Amino acid sequence: MTDVLIIGAGPAGIFTALELIRKKSNKKIVIVEMGDLINRRSCPKAKTGKCVHCKPTCHITSGFAGAGAFSDGKLSLSYEVGGDLPDLIGPEFAQRMIDYTDKIYLEFGADEHVEGVEATEEIKDIRRKAIQADLKLVDCPIRHLGTEKAHDLYLRIQNYLIENGVEILPHHDAQDLIIEDGVCKGAVISGKEMRAETVVVATGRKGADWLESMCRTHKIENESGVVDIGVRVELRNEVMEKVNEALYESKLIGYPKPFMNKVRTFCQNPGGFVAQENYENDLAVVNGHSFKDKKSGNTNLAILCSHHFSVPFNQPILYAQKVGQLLNMLGDGNILVQRLGDIRNGKRTWQKELSQGNVRPTLPDAVAGDITSAIPYRTMISILGFIDQVDKVVPGFASSETLLYAPEIKFYSNRIRMDEHLNTSIKNLYCLGDSSGWTRGLMMASVMGVVLAQNLLK
Repeated sequence: MTDVLIIGAGPAGIFTALELIRKKSNKKIVIVEMGDLINRRSCPKAKTGKCVHCKPTCHITSGFAGAGAFSDGKLSLSYEVGGDLPDLIGPEFAQRMIDYTDKIYLEFGADEHVEGVEATEEIKDIRRKAIQADLKLVDCPIRHLGTEKAHDLYLRIQNYLIENGVEILPHHDAQDLIIEDGVCKGAVISGKEMRAETVVVATGRKGADWLESMCRTHKIENESGVVDIGVRVELRNEVMEKVNEALYESKLIGYPKPFMNKVRTFCQNPGGFVAQENYENDLAVVNGHSFKDKKSGNTNLAILCSHHFSVPFNQPILYAQKVGQLLNMLGDGNILVQRLGDIRNGKRTWQKELSQGNVRPTLPDAVAGDITSAIPYRTMISILGFIDQVDKVVPGFASSETLLYAPEIKFYSNRIRMDEHLNTSIKNLYCLGDSSGWTRGLMMASVMGVVLAQNLLK
């Protein structure tokens, strides 16, 4: 029997435990994680040169600190970025909690420099062009940890938790929740019952489908949310130079015709590298990394198109998985890449053609092909229209040699219903982070964990 059982050692779960300790709580805390401790996580691709599909879990997406440990490590410092948690707890309170949580990151060694707060005239010029292109530029200061520095920071947090009595159980998989008479009493972990006074589900994007299945099994009140399907764009640094220097990350939002779906940029990595992540059922998705000390000649960023399903189909995660599986099939289990000019000309990209332009792929084992054979028509048309809009802000963005990798999918679609105190329809059960449908990204997931910890201590 434990006081607090946390399922998932991503930012939301970590910061729940961290804040409980910082506030001198005497609660016994256990964190179970399907992956490994962060000091044991390493991707063999650095040695093999290609993805070897690690089993039982991908070291990049699973383990202490979640996918955040191997991401580009950007902390968004504005409540306007990172999901819909401000709608639940209020924007002013959300911003105060971001500022509070940011100080915790600084205590554990985050870089004190903040991007996107100095070049005001340049930002005004970018905003002016965005308005002319029918796009919204979202102001968001960024604290960039860097992929390798994020790993070091979360290692310090992991060691701090262990030193303060938190029991972290790696390679432990949650199969079920124990719910009796509308009260959560624990969970079934690796085939054994683990009882707890409070259960926190913080399984991240990787565990979003598992949480969705728990909602169906135990009638946890939820609603079908939004799933983001898109591509990762890669182009030369020279094209993105002004935006990179002024903002580091340009967060642009548009609603391109004819479908008017929300399309946005996400996770921009100046001098970064395109990366592959693997989910269950051997689903390979694309992401981007940005190191502090190691740079490429390219910038990559995601372009995501939002989809909402309600009646009669209401399983957006399953829909996104099917799209991803189809793209993987065309790439023989690998990420697909295609030149924008070839998409415009209605032809696939051939491997030899990737070496003929200025943009050399930073994901060498991506397979040249035709992503339009698998991405839904509505999604592809929306993305292409958005790219044309961005080209008015960043001339050269829509160049024929710009690379598009797929699939880029964000699994945080199922939204758990809860009140402003984060109470769900099941007593003593709390659902946090990206799997809850309320957050998107490191900072807001961390904030949600801090907020819950403070609520538990009231």
